[in-house]
Amino acid sequence: MKTLSYEDLLNVPPYSLPQKEKGPFLTQQLLALTQYHLKHCPSYKNILQGIQFKASRVEKIDQIPFIPVRLFKDLELSSAAPEDIVKIMTSSGTTGQKVSKIYLDKETSINQQKTLIKIVSDSIGKDRLPMLIVDSPSVLQNRKMMSARGAGILGFMLFASDKHYVLNDEMNVDVKGVHAFLKKHRDKPILIFGFTFMIWRYLKEMQIPIPNGILIHGGGWKKLKEEAVSPSIFKQTLKKNLGLSKVYDYYGMVEQTGSVYMECEKGYFHASIFSDVILRRESDFSVCNTQEKGIIQVLSMLPKSYPGHSILTEDVGILLGEDNCACGRLGKYFIVQGRLKNAEIRGCSDTFERS
Repeated sequence: MKTLSYEDLLNVPPYSLPQKEKGPFLTQQLLALTQYHLKHCPSYKNILQGIQFKASRVEKIDQIPFIPVRLFKDLELSSAAPEDIVKIMTSSGTTGQKVSKIYLDKETSINQQKTLIKIVSDSIGKDRLPMLIVDSPSVLQNRKMMSARGAGILGFMLFASDKHYVLNDEMNVDVKGVHAFLKKHRDKPILIFGFTFMIWRYLKEMQIPIPNGILIHGGGWKKLKEEAVSPSIFKQTLKKNLGLSKVYDYYGMVEQTGSVYMECEKGYFHASIFSDVILRRESDFSVCNTQEKGIIQVLSMLPKSYPGHSILTEDVGILLGEDNCACGRLGKYFIVQGRLKNAEIRGCSDTFERS
């Protein structure tokens, strides 16, 4: 089989390759990244030396070494020269918690944008749309040091032909402005983006019909679960109050920006041709069987400026299958069930508290 490059992948649909084709080329790409970071990131080199990693032993994707996501809070993991860093992304964190710092060079940042466009366009189409952002403009104040919430908004603004923030800087709903924006674009589909808990707190109560809306949301279900709000209740309420029938969750993290896992029409997250997912047993980190609950490992071919291409998260889920989802998308698909016990609670919207 021909080795596929990143540029090759940009020219094919994001869920078009069966796992038996995707697995080998992605393994090659990830192994090359592993060796690159081994050479350019001293902390990563120490980690791999500690586990006695040998590239010659890697034959399949689950043998690519992973690092725990929490290491990004404790170590400076960068494979780029300081003068090449164009942006630093920070993870969510409540007061007193350490945050991850993700160092991006120009190439990695651009590839993240290209990949996000490719993946999300599969769900919403290729045309830019008028966009309601369920947040305030102040979240984007510092473009050089970007929070996870700000990074998510900035990323999805790539799909906007026009935009309006639902909240002002005091975190109050701009009802008049929202009405005016919807009136201005009344004959067009409206893209709505926000983090899950903020959608629930602010958008569902507006009682403004947006039947032509397409909602994309992600981050932090913890508070909603505490309020006994399941994904089905979330969707049913938005359908009842706003007329929204197209609602898509996504699974992603600042440590692997760009290669998000979009929810399909059947309610499952899918790995695109740019990424993969592995479920591992908590007891010994061995690979789970299909339909077996485990810790989620995410792999992406995008991170070149930092060693974030293979990360063991603090989330648990179930791999449901590969190449056989009823939605028709190829590759692996899975569900997320929550956080590991005793893991730090974090999430782009969970960390927001109204003052």
